[in-house]
Amino acid sequence: MNNFRTYGKPPYTVAVIHGGPGVAGEMAPVASELSLKQGVIEPLQTRRTLYGQVAELNHVLALLGNLPVILICHSWGAMLGFIFTAKYPAMVKKLILVSSGVFEDRYTGSIMSTRSGRLSHEDTIAIDSLVTKLNDPKSRDKNKIFAGYGTIIEKADSRDPLVHTREGIVYNYDIHTKVWAEAEVLRKSGALIALGTHIPCPVVAIHGDYDPHPADGVKIPLSRVIKNFKFFLLQNCGHYPWLERSARDRFFEILNEELS
Repeated sequence: MNNFRTYGKPPYTVAVIHGGPGVAGEMAPVASELSLKQGVIEPLQTRRTLYGQVAELNHVLALLGNLPVILICHSWGAMLGFIFTAKYPAMVKKLILVSSGVFEDRYTGSIMSTRSGRLSHEDTIAIDSLVTKLNDPKSRDKNKIFAGYGTIIEKADSRDPLVHTREGIVYNYDIHTKVWAEAEVLRKSGALIALGTHIPCPVVAIHGDYDPHPADGVKIPLSRVIKNFKFFLLQNCGHYPWLERSARDRFFEILNEELS
């Protein structure tokens, strides 16, 4: 898999960073929309370690970006963008975190229970079966199983989604498990949020009120460590604002304001 796509014409002043880890390509609709006004890079994370992904992002942005760039980062990608900006502050003009994972471990407890409470009985059974297969060393084609798991979880994460497909997304379970294990250690230790003291650029967080990842787990920790911080809470919005019927227009309105 190539580790980037470009949209629009250079100079490439914006980069969109996908979540997962191991869900490369999910930010394509955002990149496509924004490319009507500026050149956009969509880096695709192929490395199997956290700091390998940081180094890979550095390489792609140095190769293609009109530095410093604006990073628009979704979910796990928001955490990756946060880590990257702390390490390479001169490369980032502004950091925009969309539906970020929470920055402190104390906010994680309700995420899966919230999701479970939103799923049908049939979907709950399906999720249990998929998790069993993912945890079985003998299971084959875990990328396909991981994709099925993600499709069901997206139902729980979405408030009122527009009709869409997930074509073009490349799922990689090995990347997911290895990188996320490192990220959890970083978060539990407190080292993740501490990196915020090394981020000098403006930071903007956009979060949905229906997102299972609690907004306070983003807003409160970042407010403590980022000097120039803004937070937007989108109403009737889940984990994918660009797919939400009620929130999509407001989401892109905020992005365009922050990019201008």
